[in-house]
Amino acid sequence: MKEGPVKVVESVSVKHFYEKYMHVLRLELINSPKGLSRLIYEPAINRPGLAIAGFYAYFAHKRIQVFGAAEVAYLRKLPEGLRRSRVQRMYKGGVPCIIFARGEDAPPEILELADECAICVFKTDLVTMRFVNAATIILETEFAESTMLHGCMLDIRGIGLMIMGKSGVGKSETALGLIERGGSLVADDVVILRNVGGELIGSAPELSRGYMEVRGLGIVNVTNLFGMKALRQEKRLDLIVTLKSGDGSDMDRLGLERGSCTILGVPVLSVELPVAPGRDTSRLVEVAALDQYLKDVGYDMAGEFNRQLMRKFSAGGKNDTE
Repeated sequence: MKEGPVKVVESVSVKHFYEKYMHVLRLELINSPKGLSRLIYEPAINRPGLAIAGFYAYFAHKRIQVFGAAEVAYLRKLPEGLRRSRVQRMYKGGVPCIIFARGEDAPPEILELADECAICVFKTDLVTMRFVNAATIILETEFAESTMLHGCMLDIRGIGLMIMGKSGVGKSETALGLIERGGSLVADDVVILRNVGGELIGSAPELSRGYMEVRGLGIVNVTNLFGMKALRQEKRLDLIVTLKSGDGSDMDRLGLERGSCTILGVPVLSVELPVAPGRDTSRLVEVAALDQYLKDVGYDMAGEFNRQLMRKFSAGGKNDTE
């Protein structure tokens, strides 16, 4: 398996963050858009309570600054001159943008100074902690390391499964069979994987999302053929199934040990399946996914068979009729 080049994101523009997530986070720009070109350098949110109280030693100026009800109430109690100087000093740190949660109105000095420093101020009606949690998840995804792999990724009964193999081995045909059985397509041919909090999250390039290339048929749209349930925007990767031509005589027959590979520093279980005329490859891949599901909930079919076999040997090889 050849992993593509690793993409590392060092910054995200305020414009990208706003335009992509304005509806999800209910963001409204309430001052000049001059600051949209500013950059966010850290995938976290900062509440500047200490800064507006006058303590700047550990001020996280590279992060989005979020004012909740507590920060706004404190600002309003400050004398106008002191409030202005502390906000001005915070802005001089080069913050990316300011967001007022809970629908709070920004004090006039905040907006006036923000326009002077070309810093965007937004407002959201989300509760502060809900906004912080949602925005943090979004930023972690945006800043996550990513790579691309060639394969076909699906959601099979909750298991994120990637089908890999040489060109022409039948990856897309197998995926179509799985979609007919209720699976959902995540990506075909090119799969983008991101390391988000130690988990690999797979998705498709925006241009090819929902489309598959099937030899002899060309490009097909899975939602047109099977409905919206046949498409999944993203999914955690749990298992890689590699299809190989041959009779499988050199492969593990008991399934006691699963192979693994490492992608972006995250280990992923893998299994190899032989492809031959007359074999229902889609059904075999589905069974591999269900087997992985049982392992995740604590039941190992191959391990149970092995334990029964060992108990039989320990009993001296007596048959069941003795």
